[in-house]
Amino acid sequence: MENNINAFKVSLTAVFTAITAGFGWFGWLVVIFIASMTGDLLTGFMAAFKCGNWESKIAREGLWHKTGCIIAILVTAIFDSILGMIINNIPNVDFPFKYTVMLCPLTMTWYILTELGSIIENAGKMGAPVPGFVKQALALFKGAVDSAGDKATGDN
Repeated sequence: MENNINAFKVSLTAVFTAITAGFGWFGWLVVIFIASMTGDLLTGFMAAFKCGNWESKIAREGLWHKTGCIIAILVTAIFDSILGMIINNIPNVDFPFKYTVMLCPLTMTWYILTELGSIIENAGKMGAPVPGFVKQALALFKGAVDSAGDKATGDN
């Protein structure tokens, strides 16, 4: 039994190391995004079953919503890549930095906060008392991400 536990720990450590080595902080942002989407999906299903209002149509709409979120993030990742190619290859101009990403992490963080807010709502539907300050904190952070995105794109 202990060999199985140790093998699991080694495997988990290898996965974490590979994510960090391959993608750094951005890889962890992707992992958190996937986990929050999965958590929202599962808690949404549980809340619907608990309330007795499970409907396939609503579940399908939720899946389409998630697909749209993924597409939006992929578009911002492509846009970041194109922007990086342009900025990093302007002839006769040397910036003190190498552009990698900007919009994709902001977009992903915005969606993560949206998913976390939805998870909190689902927890409330399942009967868990949800402190108001948690909802306020999520709204505050989401607003800060919106503001950062507006500043980054010059939309003040």
